[in-house]
Amino acid sequence: MTLLPETGYMPTAEDRASLDAWFAAYDEHSAKRDVERMADLAVFPLNLVSDDSAGDGRAAQWDREQFVRTMTQVMGDGGEDITFESTRTPVFLSPAMAVVFTDSVMTAGGETRRLRYADILIRRGGAWAFQTMIQGGWGDNL
Repeated sequence: MTLLPETGYMPTAEDRASLDAWFAAYDEHSAKRDVERMADLAVFPLNLVSDDSAGDGRAAQWDREQFVRTMTQVMGDGGEDITFESTRTPVFLSPAMAVVFTDSVMTAGGETRRLRYADILIRRGGAWAFQTMIQGGWGDNL
């Protein structure tokens, strides 16, 4: 028998469905490289956690302007299709907080990359928003 960590909160079907819907919208905006719409789904300042090429952990906070500028640079101009196939494992800490672990395959311009990352999302006024992004390998850009 596998025991899950006890968070004190058991998510409802609506909790999971609303989180899945948020990620579907975010992935749709990402595929279109609509960075402004991606930013609409965040809480700023946004926390970023990564590691750098020296193997040291790094953290930063970005405002909306820096998020849009950096993500526009990272994602390119939209000349090629991007698709995502993702498996997400949410851990709800409360009705308003979730840590979501994602294993994803991103395909762009015929090139495939495997990604593993985590996001911390909060729900405010009934809507989810991401507040922290965690992914290895980006620390030199922070």
